[in-house]
Amino acid sequence: MTYEDAINIYTDGSSYNSPRKGGMGLRIIIIDENGNEEINDVPLQGYKGATNNQMELSACIEGIKEVQQDERYSQYKKICVFSDSQYVVKNYQSALFQWSTNKWRNANGRPIQNAELWKELIKLEKKYKGRIVFHWIKGHAKDQHNKAVDRSAKKSAKGYLQPSRTNVKMRRKLSEKKTEIGCVVMKGQRIKIRVITDNYMKEQKCYQYRYEVIAKSNEYYGNIDIIFSNLLLNAGHSYFVKMNTEQANPTIMRIYKEI
Repeated sequence: MTYEDAINIYTDGSSYNSPRKGGMGLRIIIIDENGNEEINDVPLQGYKGATNNQMELSACIEGIKEVQQDERYSQYKKICVFSDSQYVVKNYQSALFQWSTNKWRNANGRPIQNAELWKELIKLEKKYKGRIVFHWIKGHAKDQHNKAVDRSAKKSAKGYLQPSRTNVKMRRKLSEKKTEIGCVVMKGQRIKIRVITDNYMKEQKCYQYRYEVIAKSNEYYGNIDIIFSNLLLNAGHSYFVKMNTEQANPTIMRIYKEI
């Protein structure tokens, strides 16, 4: 699907584990005076340590940047961004009208992940002297442009990589379980945990931790979840801590001791 009166930007992000890395795909299309598509595939370098959501967002950012910097597109007053990422398309309006005015936290006070990327995207939207519309497109469908950016994103992830955009410290997990958001219920309990990843969230001035419950007597033993805190803990270390009681905004309130 392409619109004659708009700049059509097709984007995609990809990521791989072991080691974690990500790539981006970008295709820009305009319709010429004869009704034909003018296609511009823009090669992008991937990043070390990137998640799929980070690459999906970054591809949109790079696409809008490319359009704003190229005189060929200056006559257009509308940008249509096509993405197969529900994360991007569903959250764009929230980022624009809610998160950006609430210090990058949601209505429950929970810090928004990838806030720096969302902030950059919103800044580009406000700079553009026109309208930007996001469209969701089913991934790996028959759309030739979606397939093209998917291939480009995978190629990008396997090419020369830029340094990680975040300062996440990671250690190997001990549990065989997978990360499941909300699998540890916040009851204000004292609990023994081991930190798997620690990440300082610059926009919210707090830390995000992925952790596993290590006390065998605990009902959540082995569960892996996400939690936030103003307190500094280190990946690979174990702690005896106190949780809060807000499931919508899980927080470590106190560190009793390092185990």
